[in-house]
Amino acid sequence: FADIGDIVRGKDPFYGNKQEKGKRDELDKKLKEIFKQIHDKLENKKAQEYYKKDDKETGNYFQLREDWWTANRGTIWEALTCEAPEHASYFRQTCGGEKNPSLTSKQCRCPKSRDNKPNDQVPTYFDYVPQFLR
Repeated sequence: FADIGDIVRGKDPFYGNKQEKGKRDELDKKLKEIFKQIHDKLENKKAQEYYKKDDKETGNYFQLREDWWTANRGTIWEALTCEAPEHASYFRQTCGGEKNPSLTSKQCRCPKSRDNKPNDQVPTYFDYVPQFLR
């Protein structure tokens, strides 16, 4: 999950083999094209101004990519885990905070909240930790 976030945000240093590097470069090129299309279709004046300085020369759109990831990471996590086995769990206690830690025991998601609403937030923030520290 965290590596996907790095790739989408254009922050993946990728230390793999040369054959995979070619595929990764191709993927990054396609992502740049996608974010250019998003950038070019911004209609809101405030959004246009906000992203005006967003590296249009190199086409990376780092801020737009970062904001897109922030807005969509929960949906991506849900999509990745929707077919997980019923009792799939994440590798550490992540729900309930320090006082009541619990495992993400149902499809890698936290149990429903006290008011019985779905609690589908992403149970990790590793996607914001640099790769060399993970």
